[in-house]
Amino acid sequence: MTASPAPLPMITAGAASAELPFGATSPARLRTSGLVMGIASALAFSSSGPFVKPLLEAGWSLGAALLVRMGVAGLILAPAIVLAMKRQRGFLRRHWRLITGFGLMPVLGCQLFFFSAMQRMPVAVALLIQYLAPVMLVAYVWVRTRRAPSALVLWGSAVAVVGLVLVVDISGASFDLLGTLLALAAAVCVCAYFVLSERAGDDMPPLALAASGLLAGAIVMGVLCLAGIMPVAAPPVSVVLAGVEVPWFVPMLWVAAVATTVGYALGVMAVPRIGSRVASFVGLSEVLFALGFAWVFLGEVPAPVQFAGGALILVGVVLVRADASSTRSTRSLTPAAPAP
Repeated sequence: MTASPAPLPMITAGAASAELPFGATSPARLRTSGLVMGIASALAFSSSGPFVKPLLEAGWSLGAALLVRMGVAGLILAPAIVLAMKRQRGFLRRHWRLITGFGLMPVLGCQLFFFSAMQRMPVAVALLIQYLAPVMLVAYVWVRTRRAPSALVLWGSAVAVVGLVLVVDISGASFDLLGTLLALAAAVCVCAYFVLSERAGDDMPPLALAASGLLAGAIVMGVLCLAGIMPVAAPPVSVVLAGVEVPWFVPMLWVAAVATTVGYALGVMAVPRIGSRVASFVGLSEVLFALGFAWVFLGEVPAPVQFAGGALILVGVVLVRADASSTRSTRSLTPAAPAP
């Protein structure tokens, strides 16, 4: 008879003997890097509005601006698609549903619905409804799993919504049913952005997802423009940014090469690291950064109440982030089952 094998040593949370494989990254570092990427993504996205707004006011059509924005950003990230196709045979055939969904909802749908809503109601109201996406995600998970969220998540959601109301300042706004429905559709597309981005991984590289989604959205927008559904106008105008007159291609290149490319690239890399729920609340910081860009480049000075609202948004994000950390700590302290 042979001797029975010795039991495997159990690794407990915080044990000094637990080591990661060579070259691996610890979960804590992944979460920290994901948080930094999420904030940087929100910072990049927030510069789009202050740079696109002068172009639209100077005669550019929305279709032209979105076509250039998505097309240039998709071409910049296109090498990621080439690498993914080299590593996976039949890459497009395997992932065409995810690529199409990402291109139609988070890329194209969100922008079309939001700007359409903005034309029917104050920008502040449209922003408020669109950025209800984190709360909608919490409700969606609640309904799907039939498990109520923790008190930290509920308090964080409530505090963040109050802060959002103060930041966007909707006092005296009128109600418009169609505009509200369009803004809600934009919020659903924002939810889809976080849910679909969470599916990125080894099988679907995040940058390949962002690049293919941007190109898919640009193709659809091109078809809409050619069919005459979306008007196309791109006059060679000059706009004023931070008191300086610049040609049209300066803000357009910034929006395409920086705001859109960096925003989507870092965003889809951040969500798998920190999860869609935390990432959606971190995305609320885009509103705060947008206020700063509008202040610097358009001279729109925020009111004191908006600063107070920004503080409440940060408190809400911290509460949701604390719940995620406590959940992971509870799981790590749960005794592992004996190894056979």
